[in-house]
Amino acid sequence: MILYHGSDIEIVTPRIITSEKGRDFGFGFYTTTIREQAERWAKRIAKLHSRQDGQSHIPVVSVFEFDEVAAQNLKRKSFSEASMDWLELVVKCRSDLKYRHDYDIVFGKIANDSVGETIEYVLAGVMRPEDAIERLKFEKINDQMCFNTEASLKTIRFVESYTLKV
Repeated sequence: MILYHGSDIEIVTPRIITSEKGRDFGFGFYTTTIREQAERWAKRIAKLHSRQDGQSHIPVVSVFEFDEVAAQNLKRKSFSEASMDWLELVVKCRSDLKYRHDYDIVFGKIANDSVGETIEYVLAGVMRPEDAIERLKFEKINDQMCFNTEASLKTIRFVESYTLKV
């Protein structure tokens, strides 16, 4: 399986990214099976970093090959759609920086801007999780694959990268 990672630097050797902000599936290295999604993310990151430091940043998409055979012995979780289980994991990972699930790899839907808004409503107690899932059924939600452990990073191999025009 081919995976894409959008950034403003080429990523040859992926690593687990930790930050001050919770991510959908916890700290890890995030990829997608959707090339266009990675390209949009690369452009977004390049623009953000350019605004932050006043320097010119070029969008870069790094391409990886995922070795499913090598991942067979790892603990994986896959969400084919937005579900209560998916929502619970995203809410836990986004709201508690100390929370760690025990999966090596998580594949599922990405909480984009409109989906993220719905999740924020759940976090704030404004919306019941059941209502959030119903609302999310009408959203076009892209995918993401998160590599949460060092062992999981060994299942992906850098293939190439390419730059985009801003």
